[in-house]
Amino acid sequence: MKMSNLVDSSSPSDRPLPKINLLTMFRLGLFQMGLGIMSLLTLGVLNRITIDELAVSPFLVGLAIAMHQFVSPARVWFGQMSDGKSLFGHHRTGYVWCGAALFTILSFVALQVVWQIGLSLQETGWSLVTYSWLGLLAFIFALYGLALSASSTPFAALLVDVSDEDNRSQLVGIVWSMLMVGIIIGAIVGGTLLDQPEVCGTAILSYDPSQTGKIANIPQLQGKINPVFMVMPAIVFGLCLVATVGVENKYSRYRSRASAIAREDKVTLSRALRVLTASRQTGLFFSFLLVLTISLFMQDAVLEPYGGEVFGLCIADTTKLNIPFGTGTLLGISSTGFLLLPRLGKKRTTKLGCIAAAVCFGLIILSGFTVNPNLLRASLLFFGLSAGIITAGATSLMLDLTAAETAGTFIGAWGLSQAVARGLATVLGGGVLNLGKIVFDLPVLAYSSVFALQAAGMIASIWFLNRVNIREFQDNAKAAIAAVMEGELD
Repeated sequence: MKMSNLVDSSSPSDRPLPKINLLTMFRLGLFQMGLGIMSLLTLGVLNRITIDELAVSPFLVGLAIAMHQFVSPARVWFGQMSDGKSLFGHHRTGYVWCGAALFTILSFVALQVVWQIGLSLQETGWSLVTYSWLGLLAFIFALYGLALSASSTPFAALLVDVSDEDNRSQLVGIVWSMLMVGIIIGAIVGGTLLDQPEVCGTAILSYDPSQTGKIANIPQLQGKINPVFMVMPAIVFGLCLVATVGVENKYSRYRSRASAIAREDKVTLSRALRVLTASRQTGLFFSFLLVLTISLFMQDAVLEPYGGEVFGLCIADTTKLNIPFGTGTLLGISSTGFLLLPRLGKKRTTKLGCIAAAVCFGLIILSGFTVNPNLLRASLLFFGLSAGIITAGATSLMLDLTAAETAGTFIGAWGLSQAVARGLATVLGGGVLNLGKIVFDLPVLAYSSVFALQAAGMIASIWFLNRVNIREFQDNAKAAIAAVMEGELD
């Protein structure tokens, strides 16, 4: 027998898989970039149109949009499905493609429902028909959230599959940063597409003496905004394909790890709550994250309407408000690890970010009273910087407050609870704005009540953070979490 035959006798599956390179890491980040663009369309453009141009109740809009966060527990099911059943010959990529195709299509469908809400509101007021269209919008966003979970959860699992311990943090850092890049690029592209006289001027509005204010010219708005919701989602789906085609086949270690990995996708909501309240320290840190997340994201549903109603900015300009915020967040995350964390430590860095964010909310309020768009943009830049500091500090602290034996479970529980908290933040932001509009005659006071509550929440989160003790966690939380996990097996 020839030596060459002995050398080639090993099967391809026995050969070591190549390590993922930097270029492929950035290519995978294109998927997250697409998610950033989609968040801009839903939380930026669509909610601005619904609240400001169509004058729909901010609370009802926030409740409808938040449905895509409230269905986030479905990510558990989609993660488990991708573990056990392949789709189109792939354990991860097939689900990523199908989910992306659905959520990009559903974003356009949601916009068409928004137009029907506006038309019904103009023709019949708050009638049964109007409420029915609003209920349909909430249902569409629930489907949107399911599609998002079907795509993003297998994608997160793919990141684990294609990486090793020595390069996983680098991959996650690059991919997460690309999310903010997507928000910035989406704001630039979307703002450019919307920067037309017909959209930015008064042509979209007419005035009816029998009513109290402006009425949107919906057919004209449709003609200008519908193309944006066709072009940008198509770009997002293209980015998804470019990001993932061929990556799983070449780099995935799934088959060799399938029996050994206890994935975070297997965390149920009930188990998440048990783990997060297993001990005094985990309960305190969970409370801190809950208050922090709600306080950090309440403005998601009201920022663009704030720019339109208080500052008189057109849709293109309010879309571009995401540029300073996204830029500041990128700068905050990238610089905190090198400059602040080594010098101040994790708790002090996080507290500094919370204090800075509270000050920024004060500046955002001040910009409204002075009707100064430049101050608003500067405030958003510094708010993004503060949010980046908070994200880097809190994430580092979370890793310290994680028992190594149950790391996947704890981090998965944190991710699931954060998604629910973001949904609550969207609803609460719209609800507070709605209440403010009832109580106050001036729109700036109604919006200021949202930002003031966020500032108060930042201070409250510091109170919880001051009571977090890493040493106490290390002494007794491990045993408490282990008891929870054992109870799950009984």
